[in-house]
Amino acid sequence: MRIVAWGKPLEMQNVPIAKPGGRSALVRITASGVCHTDVHLIEGSYDLGENRRLSMADRGISLPITPGHEIAGTIETLGPDAKSDQSLMKEGDSVVVYPWLGCGLCRKCRVGQENICETKPRSLGIFQDGGYAEYVLVPDVRYLVPLGGIDPSHGAPLACSGLTTFSAVRKSRIGANELLVVLGAGGLGTTAIQIAKKTTGGKVVAIDVDDGKLKLAQEIGADLGINSKGLATREVISKVREFNDGMPADAAIDFVGTPATAALGFDLIGRGGRLVMVGLFGGEGKFALPIFPLKSVEIAGNFTGTIQDLGDMVQLVRRGLINPVVSETSPLENVNDIIQRLITGKVQGRAVLKP
Repeated sequence: MRIVAWGKPLEMQNVPIAKPGGRSALVRITASGVCHTDVHLIEGSYDLGENRRLSMADRGISLPITPGHEIAGTIETLGPDAKSDQSLMKEGDSVVVYPWLGCGLCRKCRVGQENICETKPRSLGIFQDGGYAEYVLVPDVRYLVPLGGIDPSHGAPLACSGLTTFSAVRKSRIGANELLVVLGAGGLGTTAIQIAKKTTGGKVVAIDVDDGKLKLAQEIGADLGINSKGLATREVISKVREFNDGMPADAAIDFVGTPATAALGFDLIGRGGRLVMVGLFGGEGKFALPIFPLKSVEIAGNFTGTIQDLGDMVQLVRRGLINPVVSETSPLENVNDIIQRLITGKVQGRAVLKP
């Protein structure tokens, strides 16, 4: 299922199956997660606020392209160099694909941070054909992480939903008995709640405008759910402080990324607090600059994570500490319907395609 024109539904196309060479690997896809980043990719731009947009074409993305960056499957064929290295994986192994490929040469890539490549990102499903297909060609076998006994439907979202939340929680630096606020209890938020509760010893408050999502958030570990629909900022702050013995939050992660959610997250954190921005809905944020030094607060962006982070996240799932929230699976050709429901907020957890 490919993007053939910006802003238009994906179209089914027949594409020749690539033959792997060198250290590359052909993976037969058994599960492909549908991420909200794909919505922006299909639309063709990001909203930067004040009638400014960042177009996908300006980022170097050309059409047609097969989206999908949450990919799990089995190794169908290895390139000759990968096959000759017995320390690597073998054909038939179940894997999750690390999709955030960089140039391999810049300063960030050389220290393992390919997800924030400075010169020429090559991410699968964004700059190269990705997972909304039956097969994907992975340029190097080192981008494959063994799934072991993890269900591929649960393994696929780890490449973005799991990876991004893992690195975002780590960046929040939440500690034992501290309070983390999760803004947005969708596919990423529900994973972040589990990671924070199982690995940090902190408390978690989930904020959303959907009672169903908040109910799910509390079932998987959130200490409190707040429906902010119709509430003034001061009312939300009051509810958080009431839960936290009168104190503000120590950190907040915004998985939505609108001016309203960013402002709320900023207002919720206290002295030395951290706001981590993940969501890409778009717009522009305005903050009173003296507050930064006066309260020693921080705002940090977070874009996915490293391949080491993905390996760590897979281990958490293998140990049973994290259970990815997959709400539905669907045939590949139904992706346009899922995209529309994702736009309107009607998908709880993660939707996964089964090519």
